[in-house]
Amino acid sequence: MTESITKTNLLGLSPAKLEAFFAELGEKRFRATQVLKWIHQLGAESFDEMTNISKALREKLNAVAEIRPPEVVSQDISKDGTRKWVIRVEGGSCVETVLIPEGTRRTLCISSQVGCSLNCSFCSTGKQGFNRNLTAAEVIGQVYIAIKSFGPMDPNGERQVTNVVLMGMGEPLMNFDNVVDSTQLMMDDNAYGLSKRRVTLSTAGVVPAIDRLREISDVSLAISLHAPNNELRDVLVPINRRYPIDQLIDACNRYLEGLSDKRVITIEYTMMAGVNDQPHQARELVKVLRRLPCKLNLIPFNPFPNSGYERPSDAAIQAFKQIMVTSNIITTVRRTRGDEIDAACGQLVGQVQDRTRRSQKIIPVVQEEPGLSTDRRA
Repeated sequence: MTESITKTNLLGLSPAKLEAFFAELGEKRFRATQVLKWIHQLGAESFDEMTNISKALREKLNAVAEIRPPEVVSQDISKDGTRKWVIRVEGGSCVETVLIPEGTRRTLCISSQVGCSLNCSFCSTGKQGFNRNLTAAEVIGQVYIAIKSFGPMDPNGERQVTNVVLMGMGEPLMNFDNVVDSTQLMMDDNAYGLSKRRVTLSTAGVVPAIDRLREISDVSLAISLHAPNNELRDVLVPINRRYPIDQLIDACNRYLEGLSDKRVITIEYTMMAGVNDQPHQARELVKVLRRLPCKLNLIPFNPFPNSGYERPSDAAIQAFKQIMVTSNIITTVRRTRGDEIDAACGQLVGQVQDRTRRSQKIIPVVQEEPGLSTDRRA
């Protein structure tokens, strides 16, 4: 009986790991650069397309390696141009990826886990439970799929993806190694060549991983804060019980100190009616953010079934914003995009084979704790 060979999926190998792979084959390291360009700049799906590589090497690669992106189950396009892909990964679960066009800017929001391990109370992804981390090939494969959906890839043409945010399903820093390998591919000149200012990792605040990240990467950082004090954030973002706001702000400042250029942290703040949208909470938030070079992104809550939360009124959002702006905090309000195809922020759910059984146990927090809306102050 012939023993089957497990082929290495080159799609997910970082530049350094791809060089090591070719070295193990007894090949020159420059072959890694050639293959990197073929896969990530030209969208090659097989080694037979790689015409500047010898036939002998192509045959060797066909025997031991493959280029295998995850499977596209569906693609929906919203009336505002937003695209959403449902992508099936190994094991049968599905994740979601969203491309948001805004003028010449095209921002791709990608997932890092099947479901999410953190269980934030207002996020539909969290209510689906958690299955596993995505592989590096499954993370970068979302970029590969999105760009190829526009037709043949052209490294000298118009960029179909100008920005990438790890802000879809999952907590990126809980899938540290695979996410770092993927961001290296995004920023490598021989792969996608995105600026470090255009690759953003969004985290709920895994403090030790932020400190580890600053030693090996310089991606831009976004923090899912969502509350101005620990009492409320403990409920909305449970990881805060382990790494409270003060520790998180200190870690962000350390991260900025390690960068060679002057950048700021993006603070994400999902606004929920009667929960975290009050004027006194805006003034609390000002005190927190004055400790950190940052800009604030207010995100009106996008409703989903049984969430227990509601979107604030436009008047409440603008009043909150005005307090921040008056206090010299750069503040924007995120436009809701792609909500009719469930592609808006916080709506990504996929199809998760939940190992946590969380999806069977969810009870909306606000229904349990009606006093949450006004009385939780630090």
